[in-house]
Amino acid sequence: MEKFINQFNANRDGWNLRTPHHVKSDFYDVKNFIAGATSLRFIEMEELGNITGKTLLHLMCHFGQDTLSLARMGAKVTGIDFSDQAIESARSLARKIGSETEFHCCNLYDTRKCVSGRFDIVYTSYGVIGWLPDLQEWGRIISESLKPGGVFYIVEFHPFVWMMDEKHEKFAYSYFHSESPLEFDQKGTYTDRAADIRYKDFNWIHALGDVVNSLIANGLAIEFLHEFPFSVYDCFPNLEKVGEHKWVFKNLRDTIPYLFSIKARKK
Repeated sequence: MEKFINQFNANRDGWNLRTPHHVKSDFYDVKNFIAGATSLRFIEMEELGNITGKTLLHLMCHFGQDTLSLARMGAKVTGIDFSDQAIESARSLARKIGSETEFHCCNLYDTRKCVSGRFDIVYTSYGVIGWLPDLQEWGRIISESLKPGGVFYIVEFHPFVWMMDEKHEKFAYSYFHSESPLEFDQKGTYTDRAADIRYKDFNWIHALGDVVNSLIANGLAIEFLHEFPFSVYDCFPNLEKVGEHKWVFKNLRDTIPYLFSIKARKK
């Protein structure tokens, strides 16, 4: 991954700038989270089922709300993220709610250097795949982190969403993966479009087949693949609410997939 180090560093710097705005935002609603509210959405809660007593590794955990919500569901959870600002905020949040959840600051591709154990569940969600140039290596890390018979679960924005232009009004980018990342000059963040921050993002689009095949190639058996005609977050321009925790683009409505989820088991 050495050839992508400049892109990784730029992306990390961008997330370090975003994180303080996210922690104080209404979008993440940390006050109610501390009081006991979950940050998880109905899709992952229903599809994960009972995780009481399970060991769980949360990849790319941001500032730890979902990680801690999973711990509240009874799992023993470890979270990793490459943003030192996010991990510092995650540890602070864990202290505030009295959780012993572990957090490690490392690049996804260095996971096995930071976390040596194997887990019953490896989990990742919402806005993670696009920061990764190599899904075959991602699949290998997931497989190495799972116990035999362990489960990998992902719920993620569908590649169709990442094909959209910046206003999310039309398709502007290829569905298919390229090793060369898309480069964006960004300002603000999805929790506060007017935030006084500027940074660069480097993103990689991956077709749904790339995701599935990377897991299969690394010894995981797919148990289900689900696609959803709505987003569970109001995090893009030109969305309108159509139900409890359901949003669609005003011009496309429910004609495209917004999310997918996969459950796979290590053989």
